[in-house]
Amino acid sequence: MPENPLASLNTRVPRHLAIIMDGNGRWAKQRFLPRPAGHRAGVSAVRKTVERCIVEGIEVLTLFAFSSENWRRPAQEVSLLMELFIASLERETRKMHENGVRVRIIGERGAFAPVLQEKIREAEALTASNQRLNLVIAANYGGRWDITEAARQLAAEVESGGLKAADITNELIASRLSIADLPEPDLFIRTGGEQRISNFLLWQLAYTELYFTPLLWPDFDEEALTAALDSFSKRQRRFGYTGDQIENLTQT
Repeated sequence: MPENPLASLNTRVPRHLAIIMDGNGRWAKQRFLPRPAGHRAGVSAVRKTVERCIVEGIEVLTLFAFSSENWRRPAQEVSLLMELFIASLERETRKMHENGVRVRIIGERGAFAPVLQEKIREAEALTASNQRLNLVIAANYGGRWDITEAARQLAAEVESGGLKAADITNELIASRLSIADLPEPDLFIRTGGEQRISNFLLWQLAYTELYFTPLLWPDFDEEALTAALDSFSKRQRRFGYTGDQIENLTQT
């Protein structure tokens, strides 16, 4: 169940950072390269971001790797993305494990090829006990899907007699979501210049601080992440309270 959001009031570094990694294709196009080159460059940016999150003491990093809407892209690009996903899991999982990173994949896995599903299971099993950083990869994920799945679970419990409709609360719905055991995101970053959340963690982002940058994802480096973290550290998070109330709360 999500914690009381007031627990995050004095946090100058986000406990949970969520990122939409946008702009790989445009990065490649600007360099007259094929789109897959941009996606490969994006993997390098992921690696650097993970390393920096460990240094900063961030507990959770959630990355939107492939949305449920991305299947609409050209078939060749989707195929290459799936191949890159498999290759990245094969190449990076051992490194993540050695650095104490727990890898988790959220989303509907049934659409993935059996070999990819197996790689996901292997990565999660190998890193399951790690506690230095939770790396959550949202793949074939959508915020509406997440909420719908939670609703289905609760509906099944009502049908079985284990739950009454009147018992369903915000907290109960939240407890059935994909990352219910983790703190909700404190900071959301989207690269690439677009200013929308695109069906990503719709429920969980209710009180998250939003940060948009025109930088394309492969160009999102340590300096760019520092700028985002600095912006977050200067914000006053209110959670429905007034500014004066928050100042009093943080001084006690």
